[in-house]
Amino acid sequence: MNHLSHSFASDNYSGIHPTILQAISDANCGHDYAYGTDAWTDKLNDLVKQHFGKGTAYPVFNGTGANITALTAMLPRFGAVICTDKGHIYNDESNAPECVGGFRMFTIPTEDGKLTPELIDTQAYGFGKEHRSQPAIVHLAMTTEVGTCYSLDELRAIVAHAKKLGLYTYIDGARLSNACAYLNCTLKDIADTGVDMLSLGGTKNGLMLGECIVVLNDEFDANMKYMRKMTMQLSSKMRFISAQFVTWLESGLWLELAKHSNEMARHLANQIQNLDGVTITQKVQSNAVFVILPKQTVAKLHEDFYFYDWNEFTGEIRLMMGFDTTIAQVDELANKIKAYLP
Repeated sequence: MNHLSHSFASDNYSGIHPTILQAISDANCGHDYAYGTDAWTDKLNDLVKQHFGKGTAYPVFNGTGANITALTAMLPRFGAVICTDKGHIYNDESNAPECVGGFRMFTIPTEDGKLTPELIDTQAYGFGKEHRSQPAIVHLAMTTEVGTCYSLDELRAIVAHAKKLGLYTYIDGARLSNACAYLNCTLKDIADTGVDMLSLGGTKNGLMLGECIVVLNDEFDANMKYMRKMTMQLSSKMRFISAQFVTWLESGLWLELAKHSNEMARHLANQIQNLDGVTITQKVQSNAVFVILPKQTVAKLHEDFYFYDWNEFTGEIRLMMGFDTTIAQVDELANKIKAYLP
């Protein structure tokens, strides 16, 4: 068995936080009701309302499932999703949007992974014309696929503009905790921007598996349970997903772990940002550092660490911190970068 002691490739590589593992064990207490009618899922619903100020929780298996289930529930059959060309849903979810969701994506080129009202307008047209898929949803990510983060004011402006155009807004929140940690805001602050639906990601931040769709616009609540089943995201033993989220939210781990992984990214950036031959390509606003290094430096680093080449033509790589990344591990990486620079 090939075991990695640590990796900078993805926060998905990390293990399970011990508190979460204990929560799963505690939920393993004999028989209980299935398909979300258990006490843990009821408790999760209560916690979602407390943290977001409103909303209904729909636990699902994974991030792609959360995105496709949520967007499909929000879209008319002929609807389209406006998103950035950097979006995970566009680049990293295979054919799921088209094959499972059956919807069109209108993509907008961005450098920092963020949309603006002006950029949205470049695809928000053709309303009422039967020859074009109808724009229906603005898809955002907190944080974005390149590690940047919308401010609350930016979110408010986008949501208000979307409503003016008759569009709904959805947030892919695979790293929503990291966004709250960076913005020093609450989950309610995110909900209060007026977004209609979002996902609350746990797998990248201490959980074993599971994401949670949070419906904030009651208009979509009635159909969600049917859509979750239809998209194969209804867990029979849902208590084991919900129990993780309950402990994660009650204990404050959701924010504590995100703050730590963000701090590790900032710690790395601080050590390498002024070195000759190093170009940090994106603002470090989450738990990722995107950096261009000389190709020979990247090649040597690959011998010591696992990480992803983001753009093999420019030498840009992504260095991702997890909830369990230590300062010593980051220091080792930084020292190796310094040693391998020409």
